[in-house]
Amino acid sequence: MIHARPTPLGPIPQAAPLRDVAEASGGATPLGELPEWNLDDLYVGPDDKALRADLDAAREEAAKLAEDYEGKLETLTGDELGWAVARYEALQQKLGRVMSYAGLRLYQNTSDPARAKFMGDRQAEVTEITAPIVFLTLEINRLSDERLAEMAGESPTLARYLPWLERVRAYRPYQLSDELEKFLHDQSVVGATAWNRLFDETMARLTFEVEGEDEPLPLESTLTLLSDSDRSRRAAAAAALSEVFAENLPLFTRITNTLAKEHEIECRWRKMPTPQTARHLANHVEPEVVEALRDAVVGAYPRLSHRYYALKAKWLGLEKLQHWDRNAPLPDEPDRKVSWDEARSMVLDAYAGFDPEMAKLAEPFFDKGWIDAPVKPGKAPGAFAHPTVTDVHPYVMLNYLGKTRDVMTLAHELGHGVHQILAADQGELLSNTPLTLAETASVFGEMLTFRKLLDAETDPKKRRTLLAGKVEDMLNTVVRQIAFYDFECRVHAARAEGELTSEDLGRIWMEVQTESLGPAFEFAEGYENYWTYIPHFIHSPFYVYAYAFGDGLVNALYAVFEEGEPGFQKKYFDLLAAGGSKGHKELLAPFGLDATDPEFWQKGLGLIDRMIGELEAMDV
Repeated sequence: MIHARPTPLGPIPQAAPLRDVAEASGGATPLGELPEWNLDDLYVGPDDKALRADLDAAREEAAKLAEDYEGKLETLTGDELGWAVARYEALQQKLGRVMSYAGLRLYQNTSDPARAKFMGDRQAEVTEITAPIVFLTLEINRLSDERLAEMAGESPTLARYLPWLERVRAYRPYQLSDELEKFLHDQSVVGATAWNRLFDETMARLTFEVEGEDEPLPLESTLTLLSDSDRSRRAAAAAALSEVFAENLPLFTRITNTLAKEHEIECRWRKMPTPQTARHLANHVEPEVVEALRDAVVGAYPRLSHRYYALKAKWLGLEKLQHWDRNAPLPDEPDRKVSWDEARSMVLDAYAGFDPEMAKLAEPFFDKGWIDAPVKPGKAPGAFAHPTVTDVHPYVMLNYLGKTRDVMTLAHELGHGVHQILAADQGELLSNTPLTLAETASVFGEMLTFRKLLDAETDPKKRRTLLAGKVEDMLNTVVRQIAFYDFECRVHAARAEGELTSEDLGRIWMEVQTESLGPAFEFAEGYENYWTYIPHFIHSPFYVYAYAFGDGLVNALYAVFEEGEPGFQKKYFDLLAAGGSKGHKELLAPFGLDATDPEFWQKGLGLIDRMIGELEAMDV
C-alpha cells in the first residue's frame, strides 16, 4: 500500500504489513478463475523493440536537455523554462514506463534471476541516462523567489507547474553542490538501492520449517498461519519464524546499521534538522502535524489497543495473549471462502452505492488484466497498486485467498487505482499524490465495502466478527504503524551514537511493542527479532506514519459523508483528481477539516473508540 507515484528510480510501492496471504496457485481454483496481469500495455516482453527505443530516445533527450539548458535557467523566459520542465516531464514518463515494466515483471516472480538481472540492469541504465539532467532541479533551486514569480507570472505554461516547483524548492536549504548531487545520483545504484535489493532477495528465498507442515513454507505462507484458527499451528508458525529470523540476524542487523548510517551521513551533509525531515518534505506535511498525530495515537493506546486486546483475550479464553494471537480469528468466525466473483460484486456494489462513477472507474481492473490475484511461488508478498505512468494505467497486485480481509484488501487497492486514474490528468509531475493523502481513496473504499457488508448482516455473531475484523485492521493501520514509526525514530537516534547490535534492535522493538499492544500480551522468546521482516524500514524510512495519517483522515472524512454533507461526492472526486497539485490543507478545506488542528486526529481515533465500545456491548 505505498502508492504515491515513484520516480523512475524508485521502488514499487510496498504494502502495509497487516494483510496475510498463504499458498495458492494461479488460474482456476475453488475461488474461481483468478486474474493475472497482462503487462502488454507497457511492453510485450523484455526484448520488445519499443522498450529499447524508449531507452535510446531518453538517452538522447537527456543529453539534449543538458545541452539546451544547463547553466542557462536564470536567463530563460517564463515560457522557455515552462517548456524545459515539460520536456523533463516527458522524459520522466518515458523512463517511468520502462521501470514500471521491469519492476512489475520482477514482482511476479522475485526468485527468477533473469527478472532480477533485467531489473538491476535497467536501474543502472536509467541512472546513467538521467545523470546529465540532475542540473535542472539544482538550477531551479538557485532561482530567487522574485525571479521565479516573475517568470511564472508571464507564462501560463510555467505557472501550471508551480505546485511541483514549490515541492522541489522545499529542498533548497538542504541542497549540496552540483558535483556532490551528481555523485550521489550516480552512486545510488550501489548504495541504498543495492541494500534494498539484497534484503528483497534474501526475504524471497527464506523458507520456514513449520511443525505439522509437509514441506518448507515461504515467508507469506508462514505469516498467514499466524491467523489460523488452531492456536497450536499459530504457535508452530511463530516458532519457525523466530528460528529463521535468528539465523539471519547478523545480515539483517548489518543491512539496518548500514542504511541508518548512510541516512545519517546524508542528513548531516544536507544539514537536515532531523532524520525524519526528508520524509516530511516528500509528504508535503509539516513536522508538527506528524508529531500531533503520533502523540494523539500514543496517548490513545490505553483506550484503543490495550482495551481491545483485553477484550480479545476474554473471547479466546486466555489470561494473556501471545504475539501469535494478535490476528487470531474469533472462536465463532466462519471459515467460508469468498469466491473471486463474489468479491468483485461486493466491492463494485459498495463503490456504486457511493457513486456509480466510482464503480465504472474500478471495473476495467477486473476485465483488462490490471489485477494479479493468485498466490504463486516467488511472487512478491502483500498487496499494492502501482500507478505506472499517466499515459497507461495502474496495476493492482493481490495475494487473494478468499478471506473477508482479502475482500477488504481488494477494496483498498482498487481505491488506490481509482485515485491514480483520476489524478493522471494532472500529468506526470503533478499526479504524484503525497503519501499522507495517497491512502485517502483506498481507506475510503475499504470503509464503503465494510459498511455495506455490516449493514447487510443480521446475525449477531457474524456482525461481531465483521466489526472486530475492522477494528483489528484499523489498529494495525493506526497503532501498529505509529509503533513502527517510533521504532524507526529510536533506531535512527541510537544509530547516531554508534553501531547497533542485534540485541539493541531487539530491545527497541520490544519497548515499542509492549507500549503499543499493552498488558494483555506476553511475548515469547524470539519475538524480539520480528523487526527483521518489515520491508518499509528498508525501502522507505519513516514511511509508515502515512498509513495512520490516511486512516485518521478518512475516518474524519467518512464522518462528514455520513452527516450528509451536500455535494460530498463531487468534492471527493475533486480531491482525488487534484493528485499532487494541492496540499492537504487546501484539499480538506471544502469538507471543513483541518489536519493542523490538534483535535482533528481525535475525530478519527474516536471512531475506533466507539467501535470497540459497540463490541463491548455485544452479548454474543
